[in-house]
Amino acid sequence: MTNIGTVESLWRYPVKSMSGEAMAEAFMGFSGFYGDRCFAFRNSAARKGFPYLNATVQQQMLCYRPQFRYAERAAKPPNLLEAMSIAPGVTPANAEPNDLTLDVVTPSGAVVAVDDPALIEMLGEGLRGENQLTLVRSDRALTDCRPVSLMSLQTVRQVEAELGIPIDKRRFRANVYLDLAADEGFAEDELVGRRLRIGSSAVVMVLERDPRCKIISLDPDTGEHNPEVLRKVAQAHAAFAGVYCAVLVEGILTNSDSIELLD
Repeated sequence: MTNIGTVESLWRYPVKSMSGEAMAEAFMGFSGFYGDRCFAFRNSAARKGFPYLNATVQQQMLCYRPQFRYAERAAKPPNLLEAMSIAPGVTPANAEPNDLTLDVVTPSGAVVAVDDPALIEMLGEGLRGENQLTLVRSDRALTDCRPVSLMSLQTVRQVEAELGIPIDKRRFRANVYLDLAADEGFAEDELVGRRLRIGSSAVVMVLERDPRCKIISLDPDTGEHNPEVLRKVAQAHAAFAGVYCAVLVEGILTNSDSIELLD
Protein backbone atom coordinates (compact mmCIF):
# COMPACT_ATOMS: atom_id res chain seq x y z
CA MET A 1 0.00 0.00 0.00
CA THR A 2 1.18 3.50 -0.85
CA ASN A 3 -0.02 6.69 0.79
CA ILE A 4 -0.75 9.16 -2.01
CA GLY A 5 -2.40 12.02 -0.12
CA THR A 6 -5.15 13.07 2.24
CA VAL A 7 -8.79 14.15 2.19
CA GLU A 8 -8.95 17.96 2.01
CA SER A 9 -12.75 18.23 2.30
CA LEU A 10 -15.97 16.24 1.97
CA TRP A 11 -19.12 17.49 0.23
CA ARG A 12 -22.66 16.40 -0.44
CA TYR A 13 -25.40 18.04 -2.48
CA PRO A 14 -28.84 17.30 -0.95
CA VAL A 15 -30.74 18.69 -3.96
CA LYS A 16 -29.45 18.01 -7.43
CA SER A 17 -27.86 21.20 -8.88
CA MET A 18 -28.37 23.29 -5.74
CA SER A 19 -25.56 24.46 -3.46
CA GLY A 20 -23.56 21.79 -1.63
CA GLU A 21 -22.55 21.50 2.01
CA ALA A 22 -19.12 20.76 3.46
CA MET A 23 -19.02 17.93 5.98
CA ALA A 24 -16.49 17.14 8.69
CA GLU A 25 -17.60 13.49 8.56
CA ALA A 26 -19.61 11.56 5.98
CA PHE A 27 -20.91 8.03 5.52
CA MET A 28 -20.02 6.69 2.08
CA GLY A 29 -22.21 3.74 1.09
CA PHE A 30 -22.48 1.67 -2.07
CA SER A 31 -24.88 4.21 -3.56
CA GLY A 32 -22.76 7.21 -2.59
CA PHE A 33 -22.67 9.71 0.25
CA TYR A 34 -25.55 9.49 2.71
CA GLY A 35 -27.93 12.36 1.97
CA ASP A 36 -26.27 13.23 -1.34
CA ARG A 37 -28.62 14.21 -4.20
CA CYS A 38 -31.58 12.55 -2.50
CA PHE A 39 -33.87 15.25 -3.88
CA ALA A 40 -34.27 16.54 -7.44
CA PHE A 41 -36.83 18.33 -9.55
CA ARG A 42 -37.98 16.38 -12.57
CA ASN A 43 -38.51 18.65 -15.57
CA SER A 44 -40.98 17.67 -18.28
CA ALA A 45 -38.90 19.60 -20.84
CA ALA A 46 -35.62 17.83 -20.04
CA ARG A 47 -34.04 15.07 -22.08
CA LYS A 48 -35.24 11.57 -21.17
CA GLY A 49 -31.74 10.45 -20.21
CA PHE A 50 -31.30 13.46 -17.89
CA PRO A 51 -34.84 14.22 -16.71
CA TYR A 52 -34.06 16.69 -13.93
CA LEU A 53 -33.90 20.46 -13.79
CA ASN A 54 -30.28 21.53 -13.38
CA ALA A 55 -28.16 24.65 -13.18
CA THR A 56 -27.18 24.50 -16.84
CA VAL A 57 -30.80 25.47 -17.56
CA GLN A 58 -31.72 27.35 -14.37
CA GLN A 59 -28.45 28.96 -13.27
CA GLN A 60 -30.01 30.42 -10.12
CA MET A 61 -30.36 26.91 -8.68
CA LEU A 62 -26.80 27.27 -7.40
CA CYS A 63 -27.96 30.16 -5.20
CA TYR A 64 -30.42 27.95 -3.30
CA ARG A 65 -28.94 26.40 -0.13
CA PRO A 66 -30.49 23.12 1.09
CA GLN A 67 -30.20 22.34 4.79
CA PHE A 68 -31.40 19.24 6.59
CA ARG A 69 -33.86 20.15 9.33
CA TYR A 70 -32.36 17.57 11.69
CA ALA A 71 -28.66 17.89 10.88
CA GLU A 72 -27.41 15.30 13.38
CA ARG A 73 -29.90 12.66 12.20
CA ALA A 74 -29.05 13.38 8.57
CA ALA A 75 -25.32 12.85 9.09
CA LYS A 76 -25.33 9.04 8.87
CA PRO A 77 -27.73 6.08 8.83
CA PRO A 78 -29.45 5.47 12.17
CA ASN A 79 -28.81 1.72 11.97
CA LEU A 80 -25.13 2.01 11.08
CA LEU A 81 -23.66 0.24 14.12
CA GLU A 82 -26.09 -2.68 13.87
CA ALA A 83 -25.61 -3.07 10.14
CA MET A 84 -21.80 -2.99 10.39
CA SER A 85 -21.96 -6.12 12.54
CA ILE A 86 -23.66 -8.06 9.73
CA ALA A 87 -21.64 -9.96 7.15
CA PRO A 88 -20.04 -7.85 4.36
CA GLY A 89 -22.24 -7.00 1.42
CA VAL A 90 -25.18 -5.60 3.37
CA THR A 91 -25.91 -1.92 2.84
CA PRO A 92 -26.76 -0.12 6.10
CA ALA A 93 -27.95 3.15 4.50
CA ASN A 94 -31.53 3.11 5.70
CA ALA A 95 -32.98 6.41 6.87
CA GLU A 96 -36.04 6.82 9.03
CA PRO A 97 -38.81 8.64 7.11
CA ASN A 98 -38.25 12.04 8.72
CA ASP A 99 -34.48 11.95 9.20
CA LEU A 100 -33.80 13.60 5.84
CA THR A 101 -36.48 16.29 6.08
CA LEU A 102 -35.10 19.18 4.09
CA ASP A 103 -35.53 22.95 3.99
CA VAL A 104 -34.11 25.29 1.35
CA VAL A 105 -32.77 28.80 1.88
CA THR A 106 -33.73 30.81 -1.20
CA PRO A 107 -31.57 33.57 -2.75
CA SER A 108 -33.73 36.14 -0.92
CA GLY A 109 -33.00 34.47 2.43
CA ALA A 110 -36.44 32.94 2.90
CA VAL A 111 -36.58 29.37 4.23
CA VAL A 112 -39.08 26.99 2.61
CA ALA A 113 -39.64 23.25 2.85
CA VAL A 114 -38.32 21.36 -0.16
CA ASP A 115 -41.87 20.16 -0.92
CA ASP A 116 -43.43 23.64 -0.68
CA PRO A 117 -45.19 24.44 -4.01
CA ALA A 118 -43.77 27.95 -3.73
CA LEU A 119 -40.29 26.54 -4.31
CA ILE A 120 -41.34 24.98 -7.61
CA GLU A 121 -42.77 28.34 -8.67
CA MET A 122 -39.48 30.06 -7.87
CA LEU A 123 -37.41 27.48 -9.73
CA GLY A 124 -39.62 27.82 -12.79
CA GLU A 125 -39.15 31.57 -13.09
CA GLY A 126 -37.45 32.59 -16.33
CA LEU A 127 -37.46 29.15 -17.93
CA ARG A 128 -38.28 29.06 -21.62
CA GLY A 129 -41.08 26.92 -23.01
CA GLU A 130 -43.24 24.47 -21.09
CA ASN A 131 -41.52 23.22 -17.96
CA GLN A 132 -43.57 21.17 -15.53
CA LEU A 133 -41.49 20.60 -12.39
CA THR A 134 -42.09 17.74 -9.94
CA LEU A 135 -40.18 17.01 -6.74
CA VAL A 136 -38.49 13.60 -6.63
CA ARG A 137 -37.30 12.03 -3.35
CA SER A 138 -34.99 9.02 -3.34
CA ASP A 139 -33.16 6.94 -0.73
CA ARG A 140 -30.28 6.62 -3.20
CA ALA A 141 -28.30 9.40 -4.85
CA LEU A 142 -29.85 10.68 -8.08
CA THR A 143 -26.49 11.01 -9.81
CA ASP A 144 -25.99 11.32 -13.55
CA CYS A 145 -23.19 8.76 -13.62
CA ARG A 146 -21.22 7.12 -10.79
CA PRO A 147 -22.04 7.43 -7.08
CA VAL A 148 -18.86 9.22 -5.91
CA SER A 149 -16.63 11.84 -7.52
CA LEU A 150 -13.05 12.71 -6.53
CA MET A 151 -10.90 15.65 -7.55
CA SER A 152 -7.49 16.87 -6.42
CA LEU A 153 -6.71 20.41 -5.30
CA GLN A 154 -3.72 20.21 -7.63
CA THR A 155 -6.07 19.84 -10.61
CA VAL A 156 -8.09 22.86 -9.48
CA ARG A 157 -4.91 24.90 -9.18
CA GLN A 158 -3.71 23.84 -12.63
CA VAL A 159 -7.00 24.90 -14.23
CA GLU A 160 -6.70 28.16 -12.30
CA ALA A 161 -3.17 28.72 -13.64
CA GLU A 162 -4.19 27.89 -17.19
CA LEU A 163 -7.07 30.37 -17.05
CA GLY A 164 -5.17 33.06 -15.20
CA ILE A 165 -8.12 33.80 -12.89
CA PRO A 166 -9.10 32.52 -9.41
CA ILE A 167 -11.12 29.29 -9.55
CA ASP A 168 -13.35 28.13 -6.70
CA LYS A 169 -13.07 24.35 -6.30
CA ARG A 170 -16.83 24.22 -5.68
CA ARG A 171 -17.41 24.70 -9.41
CA PHE A 172 -16.48 21.04 -9.85
CA ARG A 173 -18.99 19.69 -7.30
CA ALA A 174 -16.86 16.75 -6.17
CA ASN A 175 -17.75 14.61 -3.16
CA VAL A 176 -14.12 14.28 -2.07
CA TYR A 177 -11.40 16.84 -2.70
CA LEU A 178 -7.96 15.32 -2.35
CA ASP A 179 -4.63 16.87 -1.47
CA LEU A 180 -2.32 14.56 -3.38
CA ALA A 181 1.40 14.10 -2.83
CA ALA A 182 1.97 14.65 -6.54
CA ASP A 183 2.58 18.32 -7.35
CA GLU A 184 1.10 18.30 -10.83
CA GLY A 185 -2.59 18.55 -11.65
CA PHE A 186 -4.66 15.73 -13.16
CA ALA A 187 -2.60 13.09 -11.33
CA GLU A 188 -5.89 11.40 -10.38
CA ASP A 189 -6.28 10.40 -14.04
CA GLU A 190 -3.54 7.83 -13.43
CA LEU A 191 -5.69 6.18 -10.75
CA VAL A 192 -8.35 4.94 -13.21
CA GLY A 193 -8.70 1.19 -12.83
CA ARG A 194 -7.12 1.14 -9.37
CA ARG A 195 -8.43 0.76 -5.81
CA LEU A 196 -8.06 3.37 -3.08
CA ARG A 197 -8.60 3.07 0.66
CA ILE A 198 -9.92 6.27 2.21
CA GLY A 199 -9.52 6.44 5.96
CA SER A 200 -9.52 3.27 8.03
CA SER A 201 -11.92 1.09 6.06
CA ALA A 202 -13.69 2.58 3.00
CA VAL A 203 -12.49 1.37 -0.39
CA VAL A 204 -13.34 2.73 -3.84
CA MET A 205 -12.51 1.66 -7.37
CA VAL A 206 -11.64 4.56 -9.67
CA LEU A 207 -13.64 3.81 -12.81
CA GLU A 208 -13.21 6.70 -15.22
CA ARG A 209 -12.37 10.34 -15.76
CA ASP A 210 -15.14 12.85 -15.13
CA PRO A 211 -16.54 14.44 -18.33
CA ARG A 212 -17.41 18.07 -17.68
CA CYS A 213 -20.28 20.28 -18.82
CA LYS A 214 -21.40 23.90 -18.56
CA ILE A 215 -21.89 23.75 -14.80
CA ILE A 216 -18.15 24.26 -14.13
CA SER A 217 -18.51 27.60 -15.93
CA LEU A 218 -21.05 28.81 -13.35
CA ASP A 219 -20.00 30.73 -10.26
CA PRO A 220 -21.09 28.59 -7.26
CA ASP A 221 -22.33 31.63 -5.33
CA THR A 222 -23.98 33.74 -8.03
CA GLY A 223 -24.63 31.40 -10.96
CA GLU A 224 -22.80 33.88 -13.23
CA HIS A 225 -21.64 32.20 -16.44
CA ASN A 226 -18.00 32.36 -17.59
CA PRO A 227 -17.74 30.15 -20.70
CA GLU A 228 -13.94 30.35 -20.64
CA VAL A 229 -13.78 27.82 -17.80
CA LEU A 230 -15.33 24.94 -19.72
CA ARG A 231 -13.64 26.06 -22.94
CA LYS A 232 -10.19 25.86 -21.36
CA VAL A 233 -10.85 22.45 -19.77
CA ALA A 234 -12.17 21.20 -23.12
CA GLN A 235 -9.18 22.52 -25.07
CA ALA A 236 -6.47 21.51 -22.64
CA HIS A 237 -7.92 18.34 -21.13
CA ALA A 238 -10.55 17.02 -23.57
CA ALA A 239 -13.27 18.31 -21.18
CA PHE A 240 -12.26 15.93 -18.36
CA ALA A 241 -11.42 16.95 -14.78
CA GLY A 242 -11.53 14.68 -11.74
CA VAL A 243 -12.61 11.03 -11.60
CA TYR A 244 -15.67 8.90 -10.84
CA CYS A 245 -15.61 5.98 -8.42
CA ALA A 246 -17.61 2.97 -7.33
CA VAL A 247 -17.71 2.06 -3.64
CA LEU A 248 -16.38 -1.42 -2.82
CA VAL A 249 -16.32 -1.15 0.98
CA GLU A 250 -18.56 1.26 2.87
CA GLY A 251 -17.31 3.43 5.68
CA ILE A 252 -17.13 6.74 7.51
CA LEU A 253 -14.85 9.37 5.99
CA THR A 254 -13.41 12.38 7.81
CA ASN A 255 -11.34 15.38 6.81
CA SER A 256 -7.59 14.67 6.77
CA ASP A 257 -8.14 10.93 6.23
CA SER A 258 -5.26 9.25 4.43
CA ILE A 259 -5.63 8.04 0.85
CA GLU A 260 -3.85 4.76 0.16
CA LEU A 261 -3.29 3.12 -3.21
CA LEU A 262 -4.06 -0.58 -2.81
CA ASP A 263 -2.98 -1.87 -6.24
